[in-house]
Amino acid sequence: MPGAAQAARPFAPPRAGIPGPTVQPPWQPGGASPYAPGDPEWLKAVRPGRAQPLRVATLAAVLLTGVLAALLLADGVGVNLLIVALPAAFGAYVAARAARRTARPWALLWAAGGLGLLAVPLLRESLWPVSLAMLAALAAGTCALVGGRSWYAVLLGPVGLLGTLPAAVGWLVEGVRQRLAHSRRRWGFLLRTGGVAVALLVVFGALFASADAAFADLLGALVPEVTVGGSPWRFLLFLGGALGALAAARTAAAPLRWDRIPAKPGRARGRTEWALPLLALNALFAVFISVQLVVLFGGYDTVLRETGMTYAQYARQGFWQLLWVTLLVLVVVALALRWAPRSGPRDRVLVRGVLGTLCALTLVVVASALRRMDLYVDAYGLTRLRISVFSMEVWLGLVIVMIMVAGVLGARWLPRVVAGSAAAAVLVFGLVNPDALIAERNIRLSERGIDTDYLSTLSADAVPALDRLAEPYRSCALRDIAQELDEDTPWYATSLAERRAREILDRRPVSYSVECGGATGRTNDW
Repeated sequence: MPGAAQAARPFAPPRAGIPGPTVQPPWQPGGASPYAPGDPEWLKAVRPGRAQPLRVATLAAVLLTGVLAALLLADGVGVNLLIVALPAAFGAYVAARAARRTARPWALLWAAGGLGLLAVPLLRESLWPVSLAMLAALAAGTCALVGGRSWYAVLLGPVGLLGTLPAAVGWLVEGVRQRLAHSRRRWGFLLRTGGVAVALLVVFGALFASADAAFADLLGALVPEVTVGGSPWRFLLFLGGALGALAAARTAAAPLRWDRIPAKPGRARGRTEWALPLLALNALFAVFISVQLVVLFGGYDTVLRETGMTYAQYARQGFWQLLWVTLLVLVVVALALRWAPRSGPRDRVLVRGVLGTLCALTLVVVASALRRMDLYVDAYGLTRLRISVFSMEVWLGLVIVMIMVAGVLGARWLPRVVAGSAAAAVLVFGLVNPDALIAERNIRLSERGIDTDYLSTLSADAVPALDRLAEPYRSCALRDIAQELDEDTPWYATSLAERRAREILDRRPVSYSVECGGATGRTNDW
């Protein structure tokens, strides 16, 4: 299966005349089999080859990643995530080059996307877009290391990264043992030199700090504060950072070949048996959409006349159901493609026509769901949950469009593009500053009343928008945020949004003497 092996790798195969990584075959004369007798066939197929010996540069990158994680990540997240990720990425690159793997375009895109997602913690203070960006960066980095074109490779890549840890530890131990056996004198030289350099920096740095207060302040701001009480936590951070970098390097050297898992198509059904349920579903969608068209474009008066409810009540009643409809359509399309008839051109035309119609009708359902949410937000304001599900529905609509395009052009590119669109959506979500959007939308609706209790739960990202409120609403909305910003955090764990918020609150401090109350509660339900 050489073709599948190459497709699973985000790097080009070795050039002619240059030996590639040593791959242990399923059997070796006079040696033990690398597979346990009871291993399933798919596990034997995805198992990677033997990696090249650990390079000194990779080992240094792993140790540096662990040290930086211990020093920088204990106080929060900001630019420190990017600082910690860079040596880990370098170590993986060195391991890949040692295995004669050269970067392919998709691998470069995934790597750039992962590093770009780590810029969100630098820009934003709110935990929810930052957490999404961190998870998406991990997934994108895994795709860069593992590669692959199939759904298995895209979905199981992060799981494979964790599964690589035992082999990575053995790879580390063997690499260190070999390096010590061949280069004891060099290692001793490096340890002595590094120890002397650190000692000199500590002694003279302490003397300079005690001699000049300005230099002491600068040194205190740049150097992380390490205390004995925080040592266990910092040790865990060192261990996590080093093991993560080691697993990434081992994966880059010899990735799991997820594309080798055989994807067996389902048994093809007859045209009538396959098409009749889907045609009935299309008819149901068409009837529902015909009812929705008037409501979708008719506005408030039409909703009152047709349902007897306010438009907000009508929107709340149906949005979640329509969101589930969108999700279930994706499941139906996946199962229908598995069992679709495929005996000739007429079957291909039938499949494209039926499923294309279902996807097109689903797009109208997506538009109806988004319209309902817009009506509801217009009445009750914007919240984190509402903007999150709104964004998810937009992305699901984009996925349906991609499925329709794949039905015409072929679906070989679909797994990677869908995963890439998800990472891009998370990045855009963080860059547009959702907390600021929530504050701005609710301020525009402030003539109907404003819920300062809810606005006070937002992050420092919303401070520039909340600063435009009139008193006493401004102080009521910013009071809790200002108290959180009083906590001093080092430069590497401080976002740009937090710095800007502190500047605003320093120029115009909040008043703690005003009475806060009388919130409208307009944003307190979902």
